[in-house]
Amino acid sequence: MQAKKLALGLTLVCAAFAAQAGTYTQTKYPIVLVHGVAGFTKLGGIIDYFYGIPYDLRRDGAVVYAASVSAFNDSETRGAQLASQIVPWAANNGGKVNLFGHSQGAPTSRVALTLKPNLVASVTSIDGVNKGSKVADVIRGVLPAGSAVEDGAAGLANAFGEIVNWLSNANNKQNAINALWTLTTPGTNDLNKRHGWGVNTSDYCGAGSETVSVSGYSVKMYSWTGSSTYTNVLDVLDPFQAALGKVFANQSVKTSDGLVDICSAKMGKVISTSYDMNHVDAINHTLGTTSIWLNPKTLYRTQANRLKNLGL
Repeated sequence: MQAKKLALGLTLVCAAFAAQAGTYTQTKYPIVLVHGVAGFTKLGGIIDYFYGIPYDLRRDGAVVYAASVSAFNDSETRGAQLASQIVPWAANNGGKVNLFGHSQGAPTSRVALTLKPNLVASVTSIDGVNKGSKVADVIRGVLPAGSAVEDGAAGLANAFGEIVNWLSNANNKQNAINALWTLTTPGTNDLNKRHGWGVNTSDYCGAGSETVSVSGYSVKMYSWTGSSTYTNVLDVLDPFQAALGKVFANQSVKTSDGLVDICSAKMGKVISTSYDMNHVDAINHTLGTTSIWLNPKTLYRTQANRLKNLGL
């Protein structure tokens, strides 16, 4: 009899756990993943920009879309592209969406919020360029405006963007010069005059407000970022991340993810600025080769659960 009771108890516990696991990421509104500069939705129909993350969110209840915006363009243009894409996704799923933007995807999402505030329930910035990137500042500084060097570099980037279009079945306009400008500190500061939701523009390293009001609509704002540049010796991109990270002062105390410093990445309620991941790890690349101490997918799952518990 005791054995039967124990078996029944274990069955009920397992059933309860399974039920919870099946709805852990089931937000009220769909999650829209917004890629950064040089990004894509899915290459060749196989490799997600947010590698393995859509599946990991969907398996426990989330409805997930991957936005397709220009690989290289300014955040205003990308934001307008995003704003038009979320209209049917919101209409078919409760009237709103939760935007998750990586890198340039964060300011892109804030532009879309300005354009469609009635359709956005929350914006989450993931290693976002919210106050500019010193790497972009350096690149802008060594490419003389209007020079042949600038034209050549822009031509290569635009050509790469067209390849991304082809491989991801997209048709987005490319403008690498505008993309570079919008990611510089002056370019981002200019953008924030119109779309600075959740960004503390008076204190460079200060956090923003968790809740903002946009045209009368209440929207939740969150951010997190990594503070490491080299996290896995098997990742072929880590040496480049570490090299780029040298433009940031005091890198020995972990002040950036290799492309964006931790202060620039702050937006809204800051969940953390000290994750053991670099800018590429934040989207679970290269192909999941990230720090052994952190699985980036868990951050997306936890955020989805946070939004779920808020009724979003």
